Amino acid sequence: MTMLKNIFPQVSEIPNEWQLNELIEQREYLVNGELRIWEGPMNEVVSPVSINNGTSVVKNIIGTTPLLTQKESLEALDAAVSAYNNGTGEWPTMSITKRITHIEQFLLEMKKQRGIVVKLLMWEIGKNLPDSEKEFDRTCIYIEDTIKELKKLDHDNSNFDVEEGVIAQTRRVPLGVALCMGPYNYPLNETFTTLIPALIMGNTVVFKPAKYGVLFIKPLLTVFKTCFPKGVINIIYGKGRETVGALMETGKIDVFAFIGTNKGASDIKRLHPKPNRLRSVLGLDAKNPAIVLPDADIENAVSECVAGSLSYNGQRCTALKIIFVQENILEEFIKKFVDGVSKLKCGMPWEKDVKITPLPEPGKTDYLTGLLNDAKLLGASVLNENGGEVNDTFFYPAVLHPVNSQMRIYSEEQFGPLVPIVSYKNIDEVIDYVVQSNFGQQLSIFGKDSKLIGHLIDEMANQVGRININAQCQRGPDVFPFNGRKDSAEGTLSVNDALRAFSIRILISTKDNAVNKEIVQTIVREHQSNYLRLDYIF
Repeated sequence: MTMLKNIFPQVSEIPNEWQLNELIEQREYLVNGELRIWEGPMNEVVSPVSINNGTSVVKNIIGTTPLLTQKESLEALDAAVSAYNNGTGEWPTMSITKRITHIEQFLLEMKKQRGIVVKLLMWEIGKNLPDSEKEFDRTCIYIEDTIKELKKLDHDNSNFDVEEGVIAQTRRVPLGVALCMGPYNYPLNETFTTLIPALIMGNTVVFKPAKYGVLFIKPLLTVFKTCFPKGVINIIYGKGRETVGALMETGKIDVFAFIGTNKGASDIKRLHPKPNRLRSVLGLDAKNPAIVLPDADIENAVSECVAGSLSYNGQRCTALKIIFVQENILEEFIKKFVDGVSKLKCGMPWEKDVKITPLPEPGKTDYLTGLLNDAKLLGASVLNENGGEVNDTFFYPAVLHPVNSQMRIYSEEQFGPLVPIVSYKNIDEVIDYVVQSNFGQQLSIFGKDSKLIGHLIDEMANQVGRININAQCQRGPDVFPFNGRKDSAEGTLSVNDALRAFSIRILISTKDNAVNKEIVQTIVREHQSNYLRLDYIF
């Protein structure tokens, strides 16, 4: 543990601007437009940033959050159901223009909370400062893009079609009550990529924050309360089995938006008594491979693979989780890859240029150590100095080779700074890996041979949701579709696709005759309907 002996700071070493001067007691939760105060049991929020007290490293409790029960959860659901009112409530029948105004007001007020939200992301999930700032700013841009895309979608639908004597106009309408749950690695951005589209399309929402990455919601609670009609957005806290299970068992959830594990999603969906009524939008596990071809630009491949596998400690669904390298260039690739990993700065989230930070998930270092030891027992070696060293919540990145199919790391998603490298002789070995994998989110191909790359594209197109050429796997830009196959996703998210995922098309039609034309024209001319209209939203 020599490398990481003094990785954690003493309190006096934390810069003043990043210190949390007091315990954050989060007792409020939002139901039916009211900030209610919870007087019951609380959950301790333990920061991955532990504290060095001079003699040992001690856990750092930075706040508490409510451990709500089934009762409070069902009250939140009842509020959402009442606000939707079978599609006749104020929010689902509100004009798009007015809903956009509410979202714009929310964005304006949210931006005022940037400083505290960024600080809490750093302390609660260990995300470094630039990435925490990027998460906040990217979320704001996503909201702005969602508004623009909704206006475009509305413009495209602001016309009439006449076919076979029928006059018709197609609009998009909400689905009902949505349950939105996000992941701990991007608790703001990933959550809001479902929450905001759900709201702007007219659904009402019960929102349960991620297991870790909860405290940053506190400064946003009042913003949600003041910017939306009562019952439209309800925010609950607590253990999933006490809250989410009860919600799903009612059968009153119409849309389930979840980003997490496929097992977790399956367990929750199974509780719904009317599965045919439930629409799901899911972002799940991934085991994204990098495929390094013999003619690859080694410098670029190494740079992209280091970043792709270890940005935010590899705690990204889009991270490169396994690297296949053609045996003829293996030695050169490994040498440069290990050198690249050695240059990554380890430290606390606020430190300049830091890349590797503590891990927020309890027990994660033990899990990663277990994967590493399993691989070593089956013949793998740790190639980089200090690889796999642990100090409390800190795990120093480890590069493993050779890796084979008998090892857990070969097929298990590690979701952390553990990088398996597999050498291959024939490209068919890699194709077989991708085809047989339970996951199918993305992959990356590094090389110059256009014929071979073209062949791989055709082989992989029906296996994954995105193929990246000479670049790491990634989600953005958000206007592009983000999806997956197999156990990696259900539905597609992009700015445009999300609006469609949280809505359904409604057709308004009439027979083409003089009487009906006059009725339609009058409705449109006198703005008698929020749906049947021709006006454009600018």
